[in-house]
Amino acid sequence: MKDLLLIAEKVSGLLKERHETVAIAESSAGGLVSAALLAQPGASAYFVGGAVVYTYAARGVFLDLPAAALAGLRPATEPYAALLARTVRQRLSATWGVAETGATGPAGNRYGDPAGHACLAVAGPAERAITLETGRADRLTNMRVFAAAALDLLAQSLAR
Repeated sequence: MKDLLLIAEKVSGLLKERHETVAIAESSAGGLVSAALLAQPGASAYFVGGAVVYTYAARGVFLDLPAAALAGLRPATEPYAALLARTVRQRLSATWGVAETGATGPAGNRYGDPAGHACLAVAGPAERAITLETGRADRLTNMRVFAAAALDLLAQSLAR
């Protein structure tokens, strides 16, 4: 968790300095992105909210995505992560939205992605999506790596 806290400290400083806010939609990271951001002093200045959208039911309740928005999109892809990031940003009226979706392991997901596969996206003044492949089947390690990558992607976007 210490590695996540170091990145989150940098992110929180940038968000506070810029007077900007963030909302999170994470899946396989299981809330670690939100936890790292909320562990920082003064989180109420920048953290609007977050949701673990691990299932279709959770995604439906927390993000209320219309079927038309999901047409042709497969979960655990960059376009899907970007849609989640844009949606959580818009629904919570945040400056930035961050999303993570993937397969932590020990097995792959139902879409054919191997364990260690994640797609991450940031939406806001800048938009960016990336795919991460750890090559590992260790669930806990992948959760931490996915969360760190999501925080790092936000830090990079804020630094531009």
